[in-house]
Amino acid sequence: MKNEVHVFAPATVANVACGFDTLGFAIHRPGDDVIVRFSNSPGLTIKTITGDGGKLPLEAEKNTAGVAAKALMEDLGVVRGIEMEIHKGIPIGSGMGSSACSAVAGAFAVNELMGKPLKKKELLPYALKGEAIASGGAIHADNVGPCLLGGMILIRSNKDLDTIDIPVPSSLYAAVVLPELQILTVDARNILPKEISMKDGITQWGNLGGMIAGLMKSDYQLVSRSLQDVIAEPKRAELIPGFYQVKQEALNAGALGCSISGAGPAIFALCEGDECAFKVGIRMQQAFLENGIQAERFISPINTLGVQRIK
Repeated sequence: MKNEVHVFAPATVANVACGFDTLGFAIHRPGDDVIVRFSNSPGLTIKTITGDGGKLPLEAEKNTAGVAAKALMEDLGVVRGIEMEIHKGIPIGSGMGSSACSAVAGAFAVNELMGKPLKKKELLPYALKGEAIASGGAIHADNVGPCLLGGMILIRSNKDLDTIDIPVPSSLYAAVVLPELQILTVDARNILPKEISMKDGITQWGNLGGMIAGLMKSDYQLVSRSLQDVIAEPKRAELIPGFYQVKQEALNAGALGCSISGAGPAIFALCEGDECAFKVGIRMQQAFLENGIQAERFISPINTLGVQRIK
C-alpha cells in the first residue's frame, strides 16, 4: 500500500431532462481532487479544503467526503489514522453534482489507500451516505452513480441501488454552461409539484424510454425527440433568468436537446459531435451574457471512466 493517494472525481449532469432522479451522466471537467495519506492522528482528519470559499466544514462528520470516507473506514476496520485534502473544482450549488463528487472521491480515495479491498460499484452505498449529508438525508444516486462509475447511468431503484450502465454513441457530446447564479437545492426541490397528472406521467415515461432506446441504438433523432421534461423544467426554469432564450439558442445551433442540469443553475445540451457541442456552448454562453449574466462553459464527450486515481 502506498502512503498517499490522489484521486479525481468528475462533475455530472443529473435528470437529463426526462429522467428526474433516475438518470445521470459524467463529463470530464470540472471535478474535485482529493488526496489522502496515512497519519499518526487517529481516525479521519480533513487537513484542508480549497476552492469552496470557506463554505465547507473541516469536521469529517459534517463533510460529504468525510462522512463517506469514515463509513468505509469503519466497515473495513481501519485502525490507522488518515489525513485528507479536498480541492473543489466544482462550484457548490452549481447543479453539477458538487456534493456527490466529493463523497465519491472521499470513499474511492480511502479504498485505494487501503489497497482496493472493494470494487468500484461496492463503494456506492458509502458515497451515498456522504451525499445524504448535503441533501438533507434524501438518497438519490443520479449524481453519485455516474461520478463513481462513469458513463450514462440509469438508477432503476434508489432503494435497492439498482444501477444500469446505458451504452452511448462515442460521438455524443455535452455542452454545459454554468451561469453566475446561485440556486439552493432546497428551493429547487420545493418549487416542484407534489403531484403530477397522469398525462404528464405518461409523457415523461415515454420520453425516458425513448431516450434510453435512442442512446442504445445510436438513433440521434429519437434522442432528440425524447429530450423533453414536462415535470421539473417548467417549474425550475423560473429560477434561471433567460433560460428559454438559452435553450432556444442551443436548439438553433443544432443541439439534440437542452435542459437544466440537476437542480440548476447549470444548463446542458446534448449534441452529435464536438464541433456542434462547441458551437452550442458558445451560443448558450452568449445568451446568458445578453441577459447580463456571466457564464462558464464546459464541452465534453460522455465520461465513461468516472472517478480515477491520479497517483
